[in-house]
Order: sequence, then C-alpha cells, then structure tokens
Amino acid sequence: MKMKLSQRLMLKYYKAKIRTIGMVSPEKAATEAFDLFCTPYKSKKSPKIPPIFHQSLPVSVDIGGITVRGFQWKSDLAQSKKVLIAHGFSSYSYKFEQYIIALIKEGFEVLAFDAPGHGISDGKRIHSLIYRDTILAIEANFGPLYGIIAHSMGGLAAALAFESMLNTSERKLVLIAPATETKSAIENLFTLIPVTPAVKQAFQQYVTNLAGKPISYFSVARVVRTLKAQVLWIHDETDTICTFKDVEPLLSETIPSTEFFITKGLGHNQVYKEASTRERILAFIQSPSNGDFL
Repeated sequence: MKMKLSQRLMLKYYKAKIRTIGMVSPEKAATEAFDLFCTPYKSKKSPKIPPIFHQSLPVSVDIGGITVRGFQWKSDLAQSKKVLIAHGFSSYSYKFEQYIIALIKEGFEVLAFDAPGHGISDGKRIHSLIYRDTILAIEANFGPLYGIIAHSMGGLAAALAFESMLNTSERKLVLIAPATETKSAIENLFTLIPVTPAVKQAFQQYVTNLAGKPISYFSVARVVRTLKAQVLWIHDETDTICTFKDVEPLLSETIPSTEFFITKGLGHNQVYKEASTRERILAFIQSPSNGDFL
C-alpha cells in the first residue's frame, strides 16, 4: 500500500520516538507503539458527501463518553430487516454508498456509523474492543440487527460482537477482507516500526493486560469456527493488508455456517467496491435465514 507523505512523516517520527524510548523503557515504548497501532489516519481533505446520505436520519450512540455518529435509512415496509454497515480502519461510511442504495432498494432498513476516531464521530483512537462495543451499543439502541456487512477491522469487531448477541442462528454476517488475525496485524506494525524483542514482548503483555484476553482471542478464524450465524466470507488472494495466508487454512476445514467467496486481483479495498462482490453480498442477505428473525 502506497503511503502519503504525511503518513510517511508520521511513521518516521514514531520510529525515532519508539526506538529512543525503548532504550530506556520497553514498557513505555510498547505503550507508544500501541498508540500508533490504534490511531487511524485522517485526511485533512473533507470527503464529498454522497447524495444518498442527505436522505438519512442522523443517529448516534455514546461509547465511554465518546459520541459515535451515524446514519439511518428507514424502510416503508412494516416488517423490514435491519442491516448495519461497518467500515474498516482509517475509512468511513460514505465509501459504502452503493451498498446502502442497493439495500434500501430491496426494502431493508440500513444503518451506517463512523467508528470512534473516524469520519464524523468523536475520538482519536480505535481498537477491536472499542469497535465491538460500538456495534453492541448500536444493537441495543437500534436493533435487533438482522445482518452486518463489515470490511477489514470492522469484520473483526463484528465477529466479536456476534459472540455476545442472542439468536445468532437467525442472523447474517458478511465479512469482506476481515482483519483475520490480530497477531498478523501486530507483526505488520513491527515490520514498519522495527523494535527490540523486549519491546515486542512488552507490547503483547500490554494488549493482554488491557483486554484481559490473549492476542489469540482477537481472531475472526476463532470466532467463525463456533458461530451459529450464517456467514459469507469474501477475501482476495492478493490482499496485502489482511493477508490471504491467514484465511487459507480455513478453506480446508468444514465450517458449517461459513461460506467462502475468494477473488483474485482485487486486493484489500477494491474487493468491496467491485459490483460482482456487491451483488453476491446482496443475494446472500436476501436469501432465507435459518429461522424467522422477526
């Protein structure tokens, strides 16, 4: 992925800072590295608002004193099912305009929120537990959600949220290039920011202490093996952000609730923008569920 100049400068700054702090305190260096890990990149240029968003109702939820803002498109149908769009890291809801238009056309009620630290929402930091709790708050305030369509980090957060939801066998989860293994994301971080083994160990301990869970817990692969919901998992073989090598072992397993749709040549972001992907997702969402949801 090609980085912008501002991103390269920020990375250079963190490299020097973490290296210097690490010489004195691996623990403090690990905290700085985690801060970088959880800081989404925000462009100074405001994105153009797609026309469909002018037709939405403004909605929000509160997460630990942070206001998370979103959009709601209600349906004229009396028994409409609700679908949530969950974007990825350093992204925002506007990018899923075509999904929203398609779902509205088919009679679904649609919700889309900018995650904490993203888009029009407050906050500066995001990690999978904050995002998971955001989705659970949306479920509590606007649900029950029939389906979630989630990309990248949103996929990990949605999978973790589904573990806490009731009646998941009657729901649907679409994972588009999900952040399959947090372990891999951490390895990618330390490829960009080389650190000593002591800092790596302190980082892992910091995450474990913060979450009360081992890093292996933050795994989409772990969740789908036990999830009762119907899952459509879409991934591209050439994805360099959420790499396909984390997905490959699952393809030889029997996971009754999960269907895989593998593409080639679309990478991490183009895969959700592709019309054929969108059509496949819409067909999955519209197909009969395992039970009567409403």
